[in-house]
Order: sequence, then structure tokens, then C-alpha cells
Amino acid sequence: MDDDFAIAARLTVTSGNLVTFDVDAIVNAANSTLLGGGGVDGAIHRAAGPDLLEACRGLKGCSPGQAKLTRGYRLPARYVIHTVGPVWSGGSRGEAETLAACYRNALALAVENDIRTLAFPAISCGVYGYPLERAAAIAVHEAAGFLERDRRIDSVFLVCFGDEVLAAYRAAYARRLAA
Repeated sequence: MDDDFAIAARLTVTSGNLVTFDVDAIVNAANSTLLGGGGVDGAIHRAAGPDLLEACRGLKGCSPGQAKLTRGYRLPARYVIHTVGPVWSGGSRGEAETLAACYRNALALAVENDIRTLAFPAISCGVYGYPLERAAAIAVHEAAGFLERDRRIDSVFLVCFGDEVLAAYRAAYARRLAA
């Protein structure tokens, strides 16, 4: 029971605008070029300013499931962890494992860089078409599992944009705590 409380105290499902979170790092649901795009990716690039684009050019892209780090520039967050989620293709092309790897690799990169607080968007749930309930279950499972194994992260926020996303993530979170 103590572990459940510790995880609940360190993992928060919330709504809001990711680019306004005052955490050590925010996670960018990027495309493989890392050069900006729509949705969360575009919002992060706009808020961080042109220096983020220059830094991302130097990273030379990112493969799905992997994660790379830049400074946050004009964002309240000191860093941006960029990860590329899978495009939903029906579930038979390793999408679940790739999405889980996004969370695991972003969290591992955070630990490597002494990042103690971070905020994730709903990776792959926008134009990449990942089914919301499945994505929420993976996000909660991976974040909670990591927090159970590693105490170097103080807080993880799963930041939901919109009521439907928030409801799916809250349901996944409640199922995890009840298990």
C-alpha cells in the first residue's frame, strides 16, 4: 500500500496547456524530423522560439519510440524531451511497444539528465490516430511502472488537452490504482 501511495503522490493526471507547465522538462510528441509540426509539437516550437528549431536541426531527427533532449529556451520548462510516437495502423505493427518505448525512453533520459519533474502530452492521440483508451492505459502503465522502480523522478504529470482525453486518462489511472 505504501508503494501505491508513493506512486499516486508522484503521478498526476491533469488538464492544461503543456507549454505553460513549470517543470524541469516537458515531453514533445514530435514527428521524426523534430522540426516542428502541428498539435503539441507546433505549440512547443512556437512557445520555445526559433532557438528550439536550431537545436532540433542539430539532432538530425529521431526514430519512433526513441527520445532526445534539448533546452527549453523560452518555455517555463528548462528542457524539452522529444519523442516520436507511432502512427496507428490497426495495432498489428508494434504500435503498443513503440508507444510504451516513448514513455520509457523519455523517463530514462530524464533520469540521465537529473530531471526531477516532467510533463507528458497524450502521445500519438492526435493526428497519429492512436485509440485514446489504449494510449492512456499505456501511458499510465509505463509512468507508474517507472516510478515504482526508480525514485529519482519526483513528479510526472500526464497533461490532457480536452475533456475526452482527460476522462480516458483518469479512467486508466483509476484502474491502475485499483489493481
